[in-house]
Amino acid sequence: MFSRPSATGDALLTTEQLTVRFGQQPVLDNINLVLRPGRILTLIGPNGSGKSTLVKTLIGAIKPSAGRIIRSPDLSVGYVPQRLHLDPTFPMTVRRFINLPKRHASHEIGEALEQAGAEHLLNAAMNHLSGGQLQRVLLARALLSRPSLLLLDEATQGLDHRGVAEFYQRIEQIRQRSQCAVLMVSHDLHVVMRTADHVICLNGHICCEGQPERVASSPQYQALFGDQTASTLAFYRHQHTSHHDEETLRHAG
Repeated sequence: MFSRPSATGDALLTTEQLTVRFGQQPVLDNINLVLRPGRILTLIGPNGSGKSTLVKTLIGAIKPSAGRIIRSPDLSVGYVPQRLHLDPTFPMTVRRFINLPKRHASHEIGEALEQAGAEHLLNAAMNHLSGGQLQRVLLARALLSRPSLLLLDEATQGLDHRGVAEFYQRIEQIRQRSQCAVLMVSHDLHVVMRTADHVICLNGHICCEGQPERVASSPQYQALFGDQTASTLAFYRHQHTSHHDEETLRHAG
C-alpha cells in the first residue's frame, strides 16, 4: 500500500517491511529502503532475486502483499525499462515516440534529448536505432517529467563496455545537475562499485547493504557472486585509490 509521508526526513521514497507474493510464492520479503535526493542506490543480485519486481512495485505496477511504500507528496518518477518491444514494421520517429502519451514543448524535448546525449536522434526512426541509441531515447523520455527519482531497470542490458560506461556517465551528470535520486538495477558489478553511494544485495530479501566496498567484502555477497568478488573488490579499490591520489595531487598543487 502507499502511504502519506511519516518521519522520514528528506526521503523521497521509503519502503517499510515491503513484501510481494505471487500466489503462495514469496518473491520479496521484508524490504526496507530509503531513497534520498542526490544519492545513487544500486540493486544487485542473481537472476530471479526480485530486483525488477521491486522496481515495478515502487512504480505501482505491482501491488505489495504486505508492508507499505511512503512517497513524498512532490515525488516525480522517471522510469527507464529493461527493454522495449517495438513492432519493426510500424513507422515511428523519435519525436513522435517521445510525445506519447502527451505532447511536450519543443524546448522541453530538446533539453531532455540533450541531457541524454540523443539530440541528433530527434527525427530518426525508432526501428532503426541501435541498442545504445534506444536507451538514450528512453532516458530522454524519462527525463521529460523532470523526475526527482530516476528508476533504471537494467537499462544498460545489451550494451557493450563502452556503451555502459557512457550511459553511466550520463546518469552521473544528470544526478549532479538535478540532484535527483537514482535507483539502478544492474549486473555491471565493476561499474556499480565505482558509481553507487549505497548498494543493496537482493535475493528475495536484503542479504547485505551499505557502501560498495563493505558490500563487496561481505560473506553474503561472496556467496552469491563467487569468483567475481575478488576482481570486483580489487577494481573498486584501484578506482578508489586512484581517485584519492588525484585529489591529493590536486590539493598539493
